[in-house]
Amino acid sequence: MRLALLTVLFASLMPGASRAEWLEASSPHFVVYADDSERDIRTFSEQLERFHAAISVVTNTPTETPSPSNRVTVFVVRNSTEVRRLYGDRTADVGAFYVPRAGSSVAIVPNIRTGTMDLDQSMIALLHEYAHHFMWTNSTFAMPRWYSEGGAEFFASASFFPDGRVGIGRPAMHRAGELSYARDVKVSELLDTDAKRDDKGSDAFYGKSWLLFHYLTFDTGRKGQLRNYVRLMSQGSTSLDAGREAFGDLRALDRELDAYVRKSRILAFTLSANILETGVVVVRRLREAEAAAMPVHIRSRVGVNLEQAEALLPDARAVAARYPQDPAVLAMLAEAEHDARNHAEAIAAADAALAQDPSLVRAYIQKGQSLFLLAAEDPDDGAAYMRAREPFLALNKLEPDHPVPLVYNYLTLAAQQREPSENAMAGLRRAAELAPFDSSLRLMLAAELIKRRQFPEAQGNLRAVAYNPHGGRIAQAAQRVLAQMESTPDWDGENINALLAGDAAAGSQTESAD
Repeated sequence: MRLALLTVLFASLMPGASRAEWLEASSPHFVVYADDSERDIRTFSEQLERFHAAISVVTNTPTETPSPSNRVTVFVVRNSTEVRRLYGDRTADVGAFYVPRAGSSVAIVPNIRTGTMDLDQSMIALLHEYAHHFMWTNSTFAMPRWYSEGGAEFFASASFFPDGRVGIGRPAMHRAGELSYARDVKVSELLDTDAKRDDKGSDAFYGKSWLLFHYLTFDTGRKGQLRNYVRLMSQGSTSLDAGREAFGDLRALDRELDAYVRKSRILAFTLSANILETGVVVVRRLREAEAAAMPVHIRSRVGVNLEQAEALLPDARAVAARYPQDPAVLAMLAEAEHDARNHAEAIAAADAALAQDPSLVRAYIQKGQSLFLLAAEDPDDGAAYMRAREPFLALNKLEPDHPVPLVYNYLTLAAQQREPSENAMAGLRRAAELAPFDSSLRLMLAAELIKRRQFPEAQGNLRAVAYNPHGGRIAQAAQRVLAQMESTPDWDGENINALLAGDAAAGSQTESAD
């Protein structure tokens, strides 16, 4: 995954460009924001909750309701052009994208049709991304690329019936052309995690991954083989070795897949509404001030670099000048000031927001993060780091399972070159449990575990990052550390910062549906 680069502020989201009627739909696993009708945003949110429940049933995975801030926030923008602009590449073939981040995961999608059982490409893209989120959240298995993408394609090939039923595992018709005309990818290529990959989409990797996942799920003659493959990999086998042991002759499996893809009908799951526990969707209309802040809020939540933050700041200040007493606007301003490295201004804006609304999570975070960065320059850094902890301690009382306060409890000690306490380590582990989809967090935990010579746990976290098919520089950093551990079994992590080369701090990952 790569950093999200936001190069253009799209005109329709400029402050004051239009009178947006933004709505928020809040449900157990999602927060959706859209400039749409109440009926459509409610239907959309209900479909997302039904999809989550369906994956849980199919995978037999009981799930905990996430902490409110650890839900996925979905921003529905006007069209695919705006999605690409937020993604940072106006020429990219991106239907939706997802930024997995502890306590702040977001998905960006264009306006989606909800009144049909045949899903449009944007909805398929979003479901693909959420399937990744679900799989990463609820599995300790370091998934190779074919399994991760094949599973996401399998679940995203869904349908929503008017009576509440959900279909899972339907034919991936959006991959039909790829399977028919693109270069074939043999099963041995799918399984070989060391093989070079075609990232230009000119082969049938995604389609063949879906086909293999679907076939192993439904073929009665291969019942249990996929589960055995996962077990073998979890025990340390390579993907290719695990596949050979679990699936047998891979060339025979290729021939079976060739026959399977030509079948006129294939099996799928259809789950009745009464077995899908979805929870309640609460819809509210945003205040005028909140709606005016949405353009800046969306860009900040996706992520900006310093240059982009400085370009965005005048828009944030303009909205704040119009609504100087609105707590949501002040929290938005605090984030924009923080991103532009104006830490004193960020703290002031956060304090003003919290004076109006002491429940504003993001205001606590922005204040704490700015105080943390200022502490490094304070002559009395011990006292300064103690002050930086205060907003995070307050947030922890407000939302005990928010991962960010747990991370900063560790970081305030590490920044002072102090040995993190067992309490701090327990908090860091808990944060990684709450947000296992955040590769930077897993890498941070692995680095500390190596210093403590807790190698098996460190390797488990590193493999999850190293195998991430969209991991980019963070995945490469994990691969370097794993290679060092394998070549030097008694390594104490002495040169780990050089191996990481700053990649652990590279920021958010961005997952886009191909």
